[in-house]
Amino acid sequence: MHDLIANLALGFSVAAQPQNLFFCLIGALVGTLVGVLPGIGTVATVAMLLTITFGLSPTSALIMLAGIYYGAQYGGSTTSVLVNIPGEAGSVVTCLDGHQMARQGRAGAALSIAAIGSFFAGTVSTVLVAALGAPLTSLALLFGPAEYFSLMVLGLIFAVVLARGSVLKAIAVILLGLLLSMVGSDLETGAGRMTFDWAELSDGIGFANVAMGLFGFAEIIRNLEMSDESREILNTKVTGLMPTRQDLIDSAPAIARGTILGSILGILPGGGAIVASFAAYTVEKRIAKDPSRFGRGAIEGVAAPESANNAAAQTSFIPLLTLGIPPNAVMALMVGAMTIQGIVPGPQVMTKQPELFWGMIASMWVGNLMLVIINLPLVGLWVSLLRVPYRLLFPSIVVFCCIGIYSVNNSPSDVIIAAVFGLIGYWMVKHDFEPAPMLLGFVLGPLMEENLRRAMLIARGDPTVFITRPISAGLIAVATVLLVLALLPTIRKRRDEVFVEEG
Repeated sequence: MHDLIANLALGFSVAAQPQNLFFCLIGALVGTLVGVLPGIGTVATVAMLLTITFGLSPTSALIMLAGIYYGAQYGGSTTSVLVNIPGEAGSVVTCLDGHQMARQGRAGAALSIAAIGSFFAGTVSTVLVAALGAPLTSLALLFGPAEYFSLMVLGLIFAVVLARGSVLKAIAVILLGLLLSMVGSDLETGAGRMTFDWAELSDGIGFANVAMGLFGFAEIIRNLEMSDESREILNTKVTGLMPTRQDLIDSAPAIARGTILGSILGILPGGGAIVASFAAYTVEKRIAKDPSRFGRGAIEGVAAPESANNAAAQTSFIPLLTLGIPPNAVMALMVGAMTIQGIVPGPQVMTKQPELFWGMIASMWVGNLMLVIINLPLVGLWVSLLRVPYRLLFPSIVVFCCIGIYSVNNSPSDVIIAAVFGLIGYWMVKHDFEPAPMLLGFVLGPLMEENLRRAMLIARGDPTVFITRPISAGLIAVATVLLVLALLPTIRKRRDEVFVEEG
């Protein structure tokens, strides 16, 4: 306990430095803006801003990118309540009851409960990240190549289990991601693999190109299908931002349950904010005395998912910072940001760069406080931004995306590759393939290959090394059981129900 307090004190001293406070504020504001404006998305924004982080100190860069991630969870709730359009995928569920509350003249209460729930969840998950950091880091030091490979297999299986829709489709997109990650030069021999003698592919496909295409361009194409008339913007002024005592009493248990559920699901690879918000809403509806209230303006329907998606957004940093394994697409981009800064994500970060590790954790609490302070008074500004027709908005988004991609390597071919992935991403969404597991497979591919080769070298080519080492065998066993369970018809039906709850 004493160590934890000392470490958090170090973290707050780092987070309170003027430049770090400034970048935390920038991250929180940009994140909110991204959450509010449909069609940009956190993944695309973080991918765009990766290039800006070249010139920043590692701590400031990661504090800003983290702020964008959890800031977007906040911003998404504003559009869900006021416009019935989720700015962020994690806020889809908030539309159901949040917008109904707004139509009943209770938009202020919905927004304030979303902010209170998010702040409470953010505080709890920050403490959780700090508390689990040290024990998980010491556990990670016991891991060799075989254990790391098995852990990544488990991570990808989790991504299959927690993906929406068909299990087979989820497996297919993960395998496609792994296949794409192998394009380029062989790790050992340097020979070209699947490059088709195209020089631009000799270094592999750029991570930013895939992320920007699948999530940026694909989302823009999808948004262009939606007419401006379908946006139902509240023209009345948002009043009564302070929730009533009854609102607080009704929503407190839902906030607590959402925080616990979100914290757990955030740590699991493939989970993250989207699954957490759906699951929290489903739980609230199941345990409610009168489930028919949901979808008609139940305040618990706003409190639980908003708490869950914010808690999940922050606890997803735990596997990234302690094991070096990204549990979702945004954390995969954080791996890219750390690599740009010359940092190897994993257990060494905490021991070799404690200021970075604890400074980032402390900045999460500071950022959450900033979000409450800046978000509620600025509701009017966000609403007026939403009135800008999307046909005027999307050209500037496309230009920013292209500049971001081009500036990574000053290569026009990168923009073409991203555009191709944009079309692929759009096709995938139209045919119920989820792009996030593909990006996870793409990021984990090189790490899996490297650890597989190292494990086989150490074991002199004996494949049983993965089941003779106890930790590795345990991870493989859990992955196998999860996959078998996901394929069972009864479990598949229950799994689909969770995601159909939005209907």
